Amino acid sequence: MESKAAELAAEQQHFDLAHKHRERLRAELGETPDAAANAGTGRRLAIFRRNRKEALAQPDEGVAVGRVDTTDDEVYYVGRDRIVDDQNQILVVSWKTPVGGLFYEASVEEPRGLRRKRTFRCDGNRILDFEDLVFQQLAAAVSALESAPPELPDGALLAELDRERTGSMRDIVATIQAAQYRLIRTPLDRLLVIEGGPGTGKTAVALHRVSWLLYNHRDQLRPQDVLVVGPHPAFTRYIRSVLPSLGDTDVEQLDIDQLGPPVQRGRPESPETRRIKGEARMARLLARALDARIGTPESAERMLFDGRFITLSGVEVAAAVADARQAGGPYAQRRQRLRARLADLVRERGGPPEPERLAPVENLLERLWPLQSAPAFLRGLFGSTARLANAGGDEFTAEELALLHRRGADRLSAEVWSAADVPLLDELEELLNGASRRFRHIVVDEVQDLSPMQLRAVARRSSTGSLTIVGDLAQSTGEWARDHWEEVTEHLPSELPMVVLGLRYGYRVPRQVFELAARLLPIAAPNVQPTRVVRDGPRDPGEHVVEPGERPGRVAQLAKEHLDAGRFVGIVCPAACRAEIEFALHANDLPWGRADQGELERSINLVSPQEAKGLEFDAVIVVEPEEIVAEDPRGHRLLFVALTRTIRYLDVVCAGQVLPLDPPGDVTDRIPRQRVVIEPDPDPTVELSSLDRLAEDLAALVSAGAPVTAWDEVLQRTAALLDERSGRSRPKGRHHRP
Repeated sequence: MESKAAELAAEQQHFDLAHKHRERLRAELGETPDAAANAGTGRRLAIFRRNRKEALAQPDEGVAVGRVDTTDDEVYYVGRDRIVDDQNQILVVSWKTPVGGLFYEASVEEPRGLRRKRTFRCDGNRILDFEDLVFQQLAAAVSALESAPPELPDGALLAELDRERTGSMRDIVATIQAAQYRLIRTPLDRLLVIEGGPGTGKTAVALHRVSWLLYNHRDQLRPQDVLVVGPHPAFTRYIRSVLPSLGDTDVEQLDIDQLGPPVQRGRPESPETRRIKGEARMARLLARALDARIGTPESAERMLFDGRFITLSGVEVAAAVADARQAGGPYAQRRQRLRARLADLVRERGGPPEPERLAPVENLLERLWPLQSAPAFLRGLFGSTARLANAGGDEFTAEELALLHRRGADRLSAEVWSAADVPLLDELEELLNGASRRFRHIVVDEVQDLSPMQLRAVARRSSTGSLTIVGDLAQSTGEWARDHWEEVTEHLPSELPMVVLGLRYGYRVPRQVFELAARLLPIAAPNVQPTRVVRDGPRDPGEHVVEPGERPGRVAQLAKEHLDAGRFVGIVCPAACRAEIEFALHANDLPWGRADQGELERSINLVSPQEAKGLEFDAVIVVEPEEIVAEDPRGHRLLFVALTRTIRYLDVVCAGQVLPLDPPGDVTDRIPRQRVVIEPDPDPTVELSSLDRLAEDLAALVSAGAPVTAWDEVLQRTAALLDERSGRSRPKGRHHRP
């Protein structure tokens, strides 16, 4: 048997040979294209060569991640690129091919015709070590055990997790686990839901699925046919390098707000208003409002052409309007249909044939079917109580329409729009112009939080119904927090079969961190199966309980310690503490970036709990968990997100509880409905829902009348007043914020 040193030398020789031929191909692709039959062919050839060259791995990357030996003594090296020598003999197969897939799919139970799987650990193209799985030996070893833990991470994955993070997600070709690969190669004609807890690799799997589909369905799918949608700009920036690193350079990657038109954004709104604007019934309101802008003709329409009047009867003009109304297509297309019909009627009565001399027709058309833009139309609609009432019909109450009403800016260019306005503008663009670009496959990450109107924006861009949607119900927060996937998929295309597949093993979040965060799950998401974590971290989470005045300084101190150790740092900070943390970072002259502006620096990053979704850092500092819980109706889910953003180190800095486990204010989602007895006067007629409504009213008064920092004091004084009125006393203790 060869020594391991001799095998390493032989493997390195193959790596060097493959590297030489990969670089030969790169050089050939960089040469000037030969003269083509025509300029168009030459340009296409140049584009092909450029794209093929960009698809190659970088010169300093290893040529292979592993090797498989079949029972027929055939050997295949598996890597990112297909590499051949100058005789067209295959040196490396792509991980996207069926042969490459054996590297990920083979197991003790199903070796898939393999005798051995070898995984390389490399520094660039230099092999440091390898580990072998000889399936016959492994099967014997496993059968000798009563049980073996499934899906344990291999050495390559553990080595990857020990590397420091940067501001970009990396590809996982070298570390794909078998369960992940099964999801990657799900057929194209599916609405695939990938669910899984933090650290299971959902996002990476979805992106590698795109690359796999592009390779294996080249006849149906081009990179330009694929859209990837993220929840916010920082996330899109974080993942944007993965697909290019896999050789797929022309895939469209946008955050959810970029699906709408480019308008000035940043308008604040109440949660109630955001909720209404996100509901699917808003699409019907907009359609009714647009239809109401179509006018009614006079009994006779008289137009002057070159000193001569031509009259069209109101009946025939009304018939033309009705025909345009009933025709299919967007508003602008039907407007053109009406214009053509009116011009024909004028010509039939001896009007001028030249289009430029039909100005009176244009004037009539503008009165009957006015030209519209989405921003101008929505600004006008929200500014008119009468138009809102007319469009609302029986679907909206007067109170709901009052929340939609607002005074617009004096100039359209000065109008500031809210995030909830963007999908409404997108809906209007579709109604007006039908201008949405269609894609044959769409990936949507963190889909569990999207409103029905945002999901409609995604759905209208799908030409086939083929989607990969990614999320975790235990991390679903905000106005549209969900408990079941059907609440999401009911707003997406239904032409194809829906498949929900889970990733149950967490490879990235350390066990010590997840055990802390998982204590929130019985409150946050009692119906969600917890992730099975298979990796230990370097230490237990740090718990730093300090006085409020010491909090910003301690956060800055910890951030500096992690930064000095070369770690990629995330500070997850609630809005109530944001200003003090920013001041402390400036005062300590620490380099940091703002995720709310789409920044992700290689040093320290200040992120809100909402912006933290989908991101990962070497070290995470969570600031004031009680404030994080108070920020959202599903605040315990938001805290669960914050705590699970790290792959190595976690520190919690707070003046309150490190892990607030008290039930949230809205308990109706957590316990069965029942009659509640209120001491000292047991009254069986009091219903839980009535108490909820009363609590919501009180919470609205408190939140509107006092800053967050004063809520505790207001509630304590309220409790004292109630005690005086009831003549009872209660033990002193902390009162929970609504």
